[in-house]
Amino acid sequence: MIYLQLFYSYLKIGFFGFGGGYAMLSLIQNEVVVQNAWMTNAEFADIVAVSQMTPGPIAINSATYVGYTVAGFWGAVVATISVCLPALTLMILITRFFLSLRRNRYVKGIIAGMRPVVIGMIGSAALLLIFPSSEDGHSFIDAWSWVLFAAAMVGSVRKVNPILLIVLSAVAGIAIYYVPTLFVV
Repeated sequence: MIYLQLFYSYLKIGFFGFGGGYAMLSLIQNEVVVQNAWMTNAEFADIVAVSQMTPGPIAINSATYVGYTVAGFWGAVVATISVCLPALTLMILITRFFLSLRRNRYVKGIIAGMRPVVIGMIGSAALLLIFPSSEDGHSFIDAWSWVLFAAAMVGSVRKVNPILLIVLSAVAGIAIYYVPTLFVV
């Protein structure tokens, strides 16, 4: 039963997640946290962070991690295949017809109309990650999170290598959140 739920949820995400992985995050969060309650917002945010750092598209990486968390190895396989299946199917169909229709005014209009929706979905995903809350209504984002966010933004604007930013953020996270717990009795 859980495999069927994973398949259906990620098939919906795959079919309706226009604009790439970041635009799909709000759909994924809705299915995983709100609709099916497979994990909390905090756990979802952790999966998004790991999905961003690992090679590959964020939607596929998060599908794999969520599937594994929910139902083990086969859950990861089912979620990954089902999120990829719509894109594969649509790309096969579209490539057959796009070359002949790319100058069509209706096709141009559809693509132009989808752009603002994609931007809105990316913004929605950003807000979900910036202002998450746990089951008791408290956010797991603290002052240190905002400091790390600001430092990463400054580093991005100054064109610091993204890999270096990720490594430095990981080191800062360990220093801030893990090391102090070693000294708690």
